[in-house]
Amino acid sequence: MANGHNKSLVNGHINGANSTAEPRALNIAIIGAGIGGLTAAIGLRKNGHKVSLYEQSQFASETGAAIHLAPNSNGLLRRHGIMAEDFGAVEMCRLAEYNEKGVETRKVDLQEQNKMWQHPWMLVHRVKLHDRLKQVAAGKEGKGTPAELHLSSKVVEVDPENASFVLETGEKVQADVVLGADGIYSKTRQFVSGQPNKLFGSGKAAFRFLIGRKSACEDPEIAKLLENDNELVIWYGTDRRVVVYPCDNNELLNFVCIHPEAESQGGSTVTEWNKQGSLDQLLKVYQDFDPKLLALFKKADPESLKVWKLLDMEVLPTWVKGKLAILGDAAHPFLPHQGQGGGVAMEDATTLSVVLPLGTTPEEIPERLQLYERIRYERANNIQEYSREAGKDIVDGKPTIDMMKYTAYNFGFDEYDNSTNIFTKWRRSKNPNVYWRMPVAFGPAPGPRQDIWGNPRPSLAQTFLTASIKFKTSRTFLQNLFPTESFKFKSPGSVAYASFSTTTLGNMTWLGGGGYNHFGLYIHGVQYTKKDGTTIDGTYMPLLFESLTDPIVSGRDELGMPKVYCAIDIHRRASSYRMAASWQGAKFCDFTLEGLQTVDPSAEKGTIGGEADYGILVHRYIPAVGREMKGKADAEYSVVVPHEEESKVVPSTVKKVEKPMKASVKFDSLDADALPTLHHIVSVLADIPIYEVVGSKIVEGTGVPDVSSARRIE
Repeated sequence: MANGHNKSLVNGHINGANSTAEPRALNIAIIGAGIGGLTAAIGLRKNGHKVSLYEQSQFASETGAAIHLAPNSNGLLRRHGIMAEDFGAVEMCRLAEYNEKGVETRKVDLQEQNKMWQHPWMLVHRVKLHDRLKQVAAGKEGKGTPAELHLSSKVVEVDPENASFVLETGEKVQADVVLGADGIYSKTRQFVSGQPNKLFGSGKAAFRFLIGRKSACEDPEIAKLLENDNELVIWYGTDRRVVVYPCDNNELLNFVCIHPEAESQGGSTVTEWNKQGSLDQLLKVYQDFDPKLLALFKKADPESLKVWKLLDMEVLPTWVKGKLAILGDAAHPFLPHQGQGGGVAMEDATTLSVVLPLGTTPEEIPERLQLYERIRYERANNIQEYSREAGKDIVDGKPTIDMMKYTAYNFGFDEYDNSTNIFTKWRRSKNPNVYWRMPVAFGPAPGPRQDIWGNPRPSLAQTFLTASIKFKTSRTFLQNLFPTESFKFKSPGSVAYASFSTTTLGNMTWLGGGGYNHFGLYIHGVQYTKKDGTTIDGTYMPLLFESLTDPIVSGRDELGMPKVYCAIDIHRRASSYRMAASWQGAKFCDFTLEGLQTVDPSAEKGTIGGEADYGILVHRYIPAVGREMKGKADAEYSVVVPHEEESKVVPSTVKKVEKPMKASVKFDSLDADALPTLHHIVSVLADIPIYEVVGSKIVEGTGVPDVSSARRIE
């Protein structure tokens, strides 16, 4: 590296220090402030990063012709609020083709066909587009910190591994990531490949210039060539062609005159875009074309007429190295035959903004840049090859390739949506052990056990208040609720013990700080016998009512819990607790604790009902789909939630315990009209005999287990 002043840009901190968990902005250096570089700057600025652009020119002599904004690129601009029609872009509505003598060979009205694209196909003055991109990237208005634009800043050396580079002045710039958007004569390209990449001639060169429509139409004969606004016109010769299309509200005509390079370049290598051309040379090259077209050429300002050799390059094996990535013509120079060069550069820039969101760390950059290449490589190279095909000389008086042949592939694409989809799947693949549940089209579902990326989110600040009534009841009645013969009571006696319990959960992280109520039946003293003869002692839960859909869905899908919905209303007073369970206004249960008195929390042990067993037992059943599959299960097995393992995930702390002087729970089975979806359940609950209430209490505390320890018993 050359010596010189060192400008540190590492992640907002000297030496990249970042000790907080908050997302921090990357310092991103973009070499080149053309269409691709500015588009990248806009997206990355909006992400919250600090962006600096280094442009070797002064923009003082910025000139240019028009370019295509096909639907694939115009849509990307519109995402940034850039409406090209606001600065003179015109919609491409018609295509006309002529042979070199001026005989019409094809006429296509594109207005109906273009309705299939979400965004309009437009034609825009390159300089005006560039000015607007520059304004949005570096202007004070808009989201994020304005990009810093450094002109006359020629890069001479890049260190891809350390994301640093040296300017011609000797100044060293240090960043978190370097993006090379420095065009076809890219300096950054060689620091990716390790050696200079040789450009070669395609065999063609092109004149380009602009003519005012008003001036052109002063001649009635010439005016006939330009009778339609919003029309792209091509004159085909055997080995040369002229492409004309409007911009600037149809007030300017853009000319691209492609021909054998030897006739204007003498086989020399062109090393700049704005090489001066000669009007006499242009007329000579096209001397056999329609005289009206040649008369039109003569209206060009000779000083504005430029010519450049159409260069090509072999496909690069990679676009990235370390913390350096190249984009646009630096990565894949385009021939102009499809008008996609600028658009594909915008697509590259869009992908980079997707894979480098706020929160990306400097250590993650190499892998993110590799993902950028993986997303973009095939499409960019395909369109590059299509452009070569579209530029082939005509055969038997007709173009070898219809320029509209690749329209669907080029236009019917949105790189933001594509990149977002791939990036999202890539992020999910980093943690494949995540819960998925319907609807799966939207990815893993957030819930009490994970965020959308599969990260656990236990919180000791979550609160619970559980009221329970334990009672003596009939073993012979309750055993009818066992789902399989693997379940049985440990005791052979005819009495058994069960509890009705209602819980209010609060400050739940996964519910945005909210909460919900649940109410269930717990049957104690149950033993599950496995196929190998070993047993598990636990409390069987055949049913859990809940007052909110989200935990019902996550609990059924992820844990196999037998959850159903009902409204659960809690009325808590100083010395009493009342719960009413209902469905659509039809109340079916009253749960009451009266005469509450505070007791010593340390005297309480075990879980609901004071049972010190292994865990909660439930049975999962998922019905198969299809009329012929009635009565069959897609999944059926028993599940256990071990108490000890649960307490390790999120330990609960009991803050207060109260016991009542009087406790009761009463059910009214109503009828199927009142409870059309729950009567089959409530009628059974109402028939459970309560011989004696043997215990009741209210327990309050913090730390709500997420039930992530739930597992199949076998």
